[in-house]
Amino acid sequence: MTMTLTAMFARATRPFAIAALATLAACTTLAPGSGASDARNAARAEPTAPRAQGDLAELRRCMDTLLLEHGAREISVIVEDPADPGRRTTAVSREMLAAAVAGMTQRSRAIRLVTSNAGLPQYALRGSVGSLDGARPGTTAYGLDLTLLATQDMSVVPGTATRNKVTLYGAGADGRAEVGKFGISFVAPAAGSDAPTQALRALAEVSSVELFGRLARVPYWSCFGVGTDDAGIAAEVQDWYDTMAARPAEIIGYFQGQLRTRGVYDGPIDGAVNPPFKEAVARYREALGLSREAKLSLDFFKAYLGADHHQLEARLAPAPASTAPVAARTNPEAPLALRIAGGDAAHRFAPGEAVQLSIRPSRDAHVYCYLQDENRRVMRFFPNRFQRDSRVQTTSALQLPGAMRFEIVMKPRGTPQTVACFATERDVLAQLPAGLNPGDFEALPVASLDQVRSAFVRLAGSALAQESLQIRPK
Repeated sequence: MTMTLTAMFARATRPFAIAALATLAACTTLAPGSGASDARNAARAEPTAPRAQGDLAELRRCMDTLLLEHGAREISVIVEDPADPGRRTTAVSREMLAAAVAGMTQRSRAIRLVTSNAGLPQYALRGSVGSLDGARPGTTAYGLDLTLLATQDMSVVPGTATRNKVTLYGAGADGRAEVGKFGISFVAPAAGSDAPTQALRALAEVSSVELFGRLARVPYWSCFGVGTDDAGIAAEVQDWYDTMAARPAEIIGYFQGQLRTRGVYDGPIDGAVNPPFKEAVARYREALGLSREAKLSLDFFKAYLGADHHQLEARLAPAPASTAPVAARTNPEAPLALRIAGGDAAHRFAPGEAVQLSIRPSRDAHVYCYLQDENRRVMRFFPNRFQRDSRVQTTSALQLPGAMRFEIVMKPRGTPQTVACFATERDVLAQLPAGLNPGDFEALPVASLDQVRSAFVRLAGSALAQESLQIRPK
């Protein structure tokens, strides 16, 4: 029998105070520089004023760091073939957009590109580029529109669309492309007949940083040396806040995730108020120089996005290891344990039968589940893009797949499969070696689950619970 993972796709502005029973409603600063000029440059059309010079490689690294430090993960994207709206359009390739995204997620591994809908993508990235009117004499300009769609219903993801332009100066071996953003000029060589492609590649990199920064709600503008005092950024921050505050569970969940990433909160990310979360908000507000109260206000959001969190975390004690009510923990001093249940008593399933698993830790813990199939391929299927939060409460068992949009099905091959789950006191997923953490539903470069187990033992030591279940054919 084969167990496979299969996609299942279907085509307020005021602050909120936290009440016990009420709904709660920088990387690198770029220094200015004029760049070199000579007689040939003087003959070209130049910008009317000098601009600060930016480095595309540094921009990518900065964005990668932001995604890592803000806990962004499991963002799966398929890059669509670009639209061609008319004869004034120059081709921008899928490979170009994919390269731009891949370059800013090497350390964080926050964004994973997939090649088809079978890869269970959450989003589809669509780009179109066209010639722009009004370019200076001797120059060529192109504009790139990037749009992100939710694959569940192919609707546009609000607030993520970007529009930027690149200008080509000169010709031949001396050509260059310039992308302007927030007063920064990103300049790249653009020579010969391939100059438009080189220019569009630079444009795609700048635009992708902006688009995914908006999607993940990280302060991407800091990578351009800009702060929230910029009028445009201040308006964008206000829009982010208003959008989340209009749906209280969203803004609560956002800050639950962020404060857990910062180590001052260790409860669930469920969009519901709980006492440890209220305390974490009050403590972080105080560390930011704001009033010590449980309030998710605009000034807190703005201060949070602009903060040096490394300095703050050094002054803040970590959250308690467990926030579950004492009544829910039969023996909080006992070693952490984990139980997996599925199917009949012998864990046997008929061909074509859907497999449902129930996972329950002995106390609130972070759980990670892996499958080794009949070909001995190993992949992680929880946490995943449908539920990024690895924390599982002991009061309610985790059901897999449950309502998530994938399924586990037995197929007639005759070889048992193995599910192994690991539970830890703290979230360790980002600390796994890169080879063991490529993304959800993706085969790992390991020979067996023992290699995964060894990695968890190194990270969690004695505070690790593990359990495996062999799924057999009927």
